[in-house]
Amino acid sequence: MKKFLTTFLALSAIIAFNSNLFAQTEVQLNGPKIEFTKTTHDYGTVEYGSDGYCSFEFTNIGNAPLIISKANKSCGCTIPQWPKEPILPGETSKIKVKYDMKRPGAINKSVTIVSNAVNTPSAIIRIKGNVLPKQTSNTPISTSGPAN
Repeated sequence: MKKFLTTFLALSAIIAFNSNLFAQTEVQLNGPKIEFTKTTHDYGTVEYGSDGYCSFEFTNIGNAPLIISKANKSCGCTIPQWPKEPILPGETSKIKVKYDMKRPGAINKSVTIVSNAVNTPSAIIRIKGNVLPKQTSNTPISTSGPAN
């Protein structure tokens, strides 16, 4: 009888634990979900002062409106723009990022997207590449005297 009672209590505990785990998983499945088509944009090697805009397309694959509350940039040379209105289930939108292309050298920056998404409440998108140095005028200077 003691063995039966112990086994019964152990099985009851396992069933209760699994039911609770299932309930938590079910809650996590409901709500807004963000899915990016890409999380990194590679500018490659670009000219000094060129266009620094790129965009990151995403879709709300959940079943509730997705709200992006902020986009935290890693430095002042990166400016993110994100939709302020809710993104309804199934809708696609874009986050635009502008990098200051008047900063020669390697680009390796990130933007942290904070939202109410149940799958990724804090998503990171990245930009990378290389900005060439500013071209200087290469007008030849004559070393001979005036032409006769």
